[in-house]
Amino acid sequence: MTGEAGQHDRAGSGSPTAEPAPGVAPDDESGGTFADLGLRPELLTALTGLGYEEPTPIQRAAIPLLIEGRDLQGQAATGTGKTAAYALPLLQRLQAGRRDPEPVGLILVPTRELAIQVSEAVYRYGRALGTRVVPVYGGQPIGRQLRALDGGVDVVVATPGRALDHVRRSTLRLGSVATVVLDEADEMLDMGFAEDLEAILDETPEDRQTVLFSATMPHRLDSLARRHLRDPVRIQVAREQRASGEAPRVRQTAYVVPRASKPAALGRVLDVEAPTAAIVFCRTRGEVDELTETLNGRGYRAEPLHGGMSQEQRDRVMGRLRAGTADLLVATDVAARGLDIDQLTHVVNYDVPSAPETYVHRIGRVGRAGREGVAITLVEPRGHRMLKTIEQVAGSSIAVEKLPTVADLRARRLELTRAALRESLLEDDLEHFRVVVETLTDEFDVMEVALAAVKLAHEAGGGSDDDDEDIPEVALRPERRDPRRPGGGRDERRGRGDDRGRGAVGAGVTRLFVGLGRDAGVRPADLVGAITGEAGLRGRDIGAIEIAQRFSVVEVPEAAAEPVIAALRQATIKGRRPVVRRDRADG
Repeated sequence: MTGEAGQHDRAGSGSPTAEPAPGVAPDDESGGTFADLGLRPELLTALTGLGYEEPTPIQRAAIPLLIEGRDLQGQAATGTGKTAAYALPLLQRLQAGRRDPEPVGLILVPTRELAIQVSEAVYRYGRALGTRVVPVYGGQPIGRQLRALDGGVDVVVATPGRALDHVRRSTLRLGSVATVVLDEADEMLDMGFAEDLEAILDETPEDRQTVLFSATMPHRLDSLARRHLRDPVRIQVAREQRASGEAPRVRQTAYVVPRASKPAALGRVLDVEAPTAAIVFCRTRGEVDELTETLNGRGYRAEPLHGGMSQEQRDRVMGRLRAGTADLLVATDVAARGLDIDQLTHVVNYDVPSAPETYVHRIGRVGRAGREGVAITLVEPRGHRMLKTIEQVAGSSIAVEKLPTVADLRARRLELTRAALRESLLEDDLEHFRVVVETLTDEFDVMEVALAAVKLAHEAGGGSDDDDEDIPEVALRPERRDPRRPGGGRDERRGRGDDRGRGAVGAGVTRLFVGLGRDAGVRPADLVGAITGEAGLRGRDIGAIEIAQRFSVVEVPEAAAEPVIAALRQATIKGRRPVVRRDRADG
């Protein structure tokens, strides 16, 4: 499981020496385990199977309140475990083996990517209960969704536009809905879904439970909450304060890597960095075990550490690390809490941490007592938002750098070989090898003999280049830029309220002509809703929008231009199917 749908195995604190019971995290100063939250046995079993060790702060705060049936307005960033925070209480109240045709749970999310992700999470949490989950989003044949809904459903996870489409077709009936969740509500408003949300909520029972989660709380979101939430509890994930004192001397770097290439990318970074000792942080126990096996298969000396291990196993692992027979520790936050390893030089976040505070805690393990350390984060292309939040909380810059190339890796390996040979020349007694060299120089030039010796030393030290694999180069998804602002600064209005003037198109951005304009009643929100709902882009990926009398122009990433054109040609905007093509001014 990836991204927000997973609980991320994030532990605020925990004892690395306690042996957790099934579904329960070790007792620690954070207080609270999944069992303490009052969850039913089927859900605890599911969480254990998924490798979750301890509730995150948002889960500890929200789950008991939601089980009681309270409405809730929560502020929490992506990656803090809020999917489980609202999904587990919804499932807690669900009758096992329920066969009624209409849903009792409706989860609204801004994008189809998140709809798929959340539906997978709800299915995995509720598998033992026989929970029927149907994702509903644009870009998927509607016939498939019609058949799934007609077969009966317990929980629908939907984007607003497609959900409203089904409501109007009477293929999605909301009269039995007991809980509505608005996830990433601020993003849905930014994408122009305010009217859709109002229309959908009006179709649900007045006595429903309503849950709203958002990373920010703009005024208009408060207005929505006041209209549709009843006496809500308001919770916010508190940010821990950094302890006073000298800031750690840590070089902080991020590399943008596709998920499928992460093991290879991690190996390349480790080869170039050559850490004395490193901790690689993963989200779950399963990921720890899988990555440890992969690293050992690639020739590294890696050891796992997570809450599913006995005290004896943990002691053995730590003994190997301190003795130098292992140089990589692959761990969850729970298991690594409280570890103090003198020789630690690197901390690696295999994924962007689940909360900014987690990042701060992790990098605090290196750079202590005036020593220099390195913190490395492997971030997927859509992770820029969380990375910026981490920078703000950590109070320092994270340099996004290009992944070392094969040439960089080979140069580093040669440098290590040169350093090893130099050390041997300075310190070792080489006299008894003289006869070998003298014998060979009778037949070969001394330079040829030296080159052959270096080649053998290089390969013996793991310097073979035969298995270097290509890793696709990707970039963080760009922030939208307003071409009218000096330097192309970020448009804080997010392009939703006003028409935009034409300007220079940024690198990697293409303008699309849409053959509908003000005469057809088209607003920027209509274009944003159509693109995000049908083509799967996130609202923040869409650039400047210009609405003219008879046409509109919208900026999208170059890589997404053709899929967006294809999707919009099949969509309807204001009841009409538009002409869509690349803007001729854009070539």
